Amino acid sequence: MTPAPKTISEKILSAKSGENAMAGDVVVCNVDYALGTDASVPMAIDYFNAMGGTGVRHPERLVFALDHYAPAPNRETARLHQRTREFARAHGIELWEVGDGIGHQLMVESDHVTEGSVVVGADSHAVTYGALNAFATGIGSSDLAAIFISGRVWLRVPESIRITIEGQLPRGVFAKDVALHLAKLLGADGATYVALEFAGRDLDLDTRLVLANMSVETGAKNAVFPAAVIADAGAAYVREILLDLSNVAPQVALPHQVDRVVGIEEAAGTPVGMVYLGTCTGGRVSDFHEARDVLKAGGGIAHGVQLVVTPASRAVFEMLSRDGTLSDFIAMGAVIQTPGCGSCCGTCGSIPGDGVNVISTANRNFKGRMGNGAANIYLASPASCAAAAVKGAISDPREYA
Repeated sequence: MTPAPKTISEKILSAKSGENAMAGDVVVCNVDYALGTDASVPMAIDYFNAMGGTGVRHPERLVFALDHYAPAPNRETARLHQRTREFARAHGIELWEVGDGIGHQLMVESDHVTEGSVVVGADSHAVTYGALNAFATGIGSSDLAAIFISGRVWLRVPESIRITIEGQLPRGVFAKDVALHLAKLLGADGATYVALEFAGRDLDLDTRLVLANMSVETGAKNAVFPAAVIADAGAAYVREILLDLSNVAPQVALPHQVDRVVGIEEAAGTPVGMVYLGTCTGGRVSDFHEARDVLKAGGGIAHGVQLVVTPASRAVFEMLSRDGTLSDFIAMGAVIQTPGCGSCCGTCGSIPGDGVNVISTANRNFKGRMGNGAANIYLASPASCAAAAVKGAISDPREYA
């Protein structure tokens, strides 16, 4: 009997479970790599102990990142860091220290994600690694503890939405605009426990990373791009979308929902007090170059605007330092933060004041996301964020393209 054609996700989960995995099936898969962070590992250690864990099955397939509370903002967090370090040392697990950067970015920079692999992270934005043709998804701390013990994870095989990309982005429009456009199109729960499978024209890695990263904001279980593993002809999809990049314009997500997206002209003129450049969505070298070019063309930062720059990794920080971008930001009066998650989740870094409008390259803008429920967070591309820094208000970056 000829096997049914499969999506990319079905093919990867079949290979890693040893089963003929189809959408809706529950499978147990070997995990090729798992990431834990300082926000998830301490709880995973508690679960590990409660499960009677004594040894770690595959320490060489694990890595911990001290990124969410970096540097530690208080004594309690410093203790969590120390507990994570001690567990890693005791079991021979690789550890990325404070200042090394965001775990998701470091997973991409390392060789820990390979085509056709199953890679998980105890953080929802582990979906980012699907940009590298992996089945990548977020898990909870209890699942991470189970991986410590068994090296495996159970998953329900997701159905897939196929998104075929064609065309070229217009001048002044970037990957984040595409991601926000998709968030509006699908809605915050329009892809719940579904895989977003991208097809069509080739995209550069940074663009793929943004689209994969933001997929979870639509509820997606994972997002995946083709490479060594491709979908079979005739594979079943619950929905098919044709996305013409030439029709995308600058977008902005209004407070306090990622899918509350409008064309930037509808938000133009909204005053901003903080501009945030960074995170696992918008903290790579290309993102900072995109913002720097607009800032230079516009003459720098408007009076009264705080520009906060947080590189996604030490490697990004070093490259920005070597090519002069960091000096440009410093000369403009930007605040430079330690590589890591920074202000994104409000656990460390610069916190906006009451009533302050923030425009950010991050992936979430719910109330309180950056540590202050009385602030308002808008999401946009690095270019749009930089244009807002120039004007002191949300404005169209195409003016500076």
